Amino acid sequence: MVHVTRRQGALLGAGLLAAPAIANAQANRISVSVWGGSWRDMVQNIIARKFTADTGATVEFQTGGTIDRLNRARLARGNPESDLNFTTSHIGWLYQNDNLFETLDMSKIPNARNLVDQAKISPGHIGTWAYVYTIGYRPDLVPGMTFGSWADLWSPAMANKLAAPDFDPSHIIVVSAILEGGDAATWERGQARLRALRPNFRAFYTNDANSQQLIASGETPVQVILSMNAHHMASQGVNVRLAIPREGAVLGVDCVSIMRGSRRQELAYQFINTCLDPQIQAAIAADKKGSPTVTNAVLDPAVAALPGVFTTPEQWRTQALIIDHRLRAEKTNEWRRWFQENIIAR
Repeated sequence: MVHVTRRQGALLGAGLLAAPAIANAQANRISVSVWGGSWRDMVQNIIARKFTADTGATVEFQTGGTIDRLNRARLARGNPESDLNFTTSHIGWLYQNDNLFETLDMSKIPNARNLVDQAKISPGHIGTWAYVYTIGYRPDLVPGMTFGSWADLWSPAMANKLAAPDFDPSHIIVVSAILEGGDAATWERGQARLRALRPNFRAFYTNDANSQQLIASGETPVQVILSMNAHHMASQGVNVRLAIPREGAVLGVDCVSIMRGSRRQELAYQFINTCLDPQIQAAIAADKKGSPTVTNAVLDPAVAALPGVFTTPEQWRTQALIIDHRLRAEKTNEWRRWFQENIIAR
């Protein structure tokens, strides 16, 4: 069935627009749900530009926050606003569990043959770029500190210097459990250790801009930080460094999927294949300073050398600390509530 807008209906009734023309116009576009700001700009300027050049199809965007877009997708079940969706690996499992994704036919994504194992998230969503949350610090403000282990955050020298995100405490919660011999499934083992970290927290940042302001000003010279933010600030002249602790940096993977009920699945598969094109992957890495998710992307050596950018199987194996994505989705609300009540509010 072709959806006809009010304006198209009027033109059709007046004999000014033929039905085949409507069908062709509808078929030759695709809608993508993505975050706003620089993320939307990157998808538009790098991925969509090549997709349009290759297919002639135009790309429209539905933008919003991670949870806002999930809630909208739930309300639009069976008649999605968008054909494709970008979200994080663990939030993607909430879509997957709600049967909001199509099961991907990997034979229709030729470039996926080079996908790294760490980007194969579920039957409905696969990774398009990766990053880490790790320890970022101002060496001019914490001289002599190198952060070889996450345990160094508990040093008395870190008192009133540390910041972490208030919206997702999963990184520090799981790290605390690991330092106590546990893991994400046994996260309670790290609760006492986390309480012991309270004197070292100075602030909890609310978004990327807040994180950047706090460390650039020196108010929080040490952060549990998104690697991409740290690399961006360094490019702007801020004296910030990243450490990859021996336990690993907490991996994040942003993923793409086809929304269940999309009527433009052929174009959707072509779009995903464009996402995984090795040249597109290299361009994304250059722009965002993250890891490509295909093995045949050739990065600029300066980008490949950045901490938290993984280009070899050894780096993926030894430097990426992976929280089970499905478990993380199931525990996110519980972790956030516990962290708010026991760490932030105290």
